[in-house]
Amino acid sequence: MPSSTRSLRILGVDPGLTRCGFGVVDMDATRKASLVRVGVAGTQAADSLDARVLHIQEHALAWMRELRPDVMAIERVFAQESVNTVIGTAHASGVVIAAAASLGIPVAWHTPSEAKAAVTGDGRADKASVGRMVTRILGLEAMPRPADAADALALAICHGWRSGGLGTGYDMTAGVQTHQGSIPARATRTGLTPAQRAWREAERSGRRGAGSGGVGRR
Repeated sequence: MPSSTRSLRILGVDPGLTRCGFGVVDMDATRKASLVRVGVAGTQAADSLDARVLHIQEHALAWMRELRPDVMAIERVFAQESVNTVIGTAHASGVVIAAAASLGIPVAWHTPSEAKAAVTGDGRADKASVGRMVTRILGLEAMPRPADAADALALAICHGWRSGGLGTGYDMTAGVQTHQGSIPARATRTGLTPAQRAWREAERSGRRGAGSGGVGRR
């Protein structure tokens, strides 16, 4: 039987062409998160679109192959003030999702407000507040910078706390309209990987051992 200390590795991605944030955390069955790695893949606006997209994809694949996340949590793209920003974010998001799919890594989507609410308690929190809380939650000596890196970690933490870390087992954004106009019909359950099944059993064991097993907001 898995130990209650079995951790799940979650890769959070804050997609963008100029700066794409990546953050990996290990989360145990008690929902305690610890930092594995955080960083940013950057590209230059003067470079061709195909070269920029390729760089983001290669960076994502390198992280996934080396760190072997059990699940990837990525920000769901919404309409913003700048159409160019939305398009660029969508390009980056697409290649990162494709990279995960090529390696069989489950993908989960979370909105910016969900990630903010998960780590700060306020879905409208600013980036500085998110960065400070991510630093506190992970017990870091300094705030991850740039903000894209902290946002990626917030997405990973959000996924572990809000959905139990179990891949795409529950779509937190079901019924939410994206900028493309698509509305997921309903939340769906999907098959779990062996690592995810082990994490779920460890989580249940941890809850039985701790009594209530609830996670307080940090």
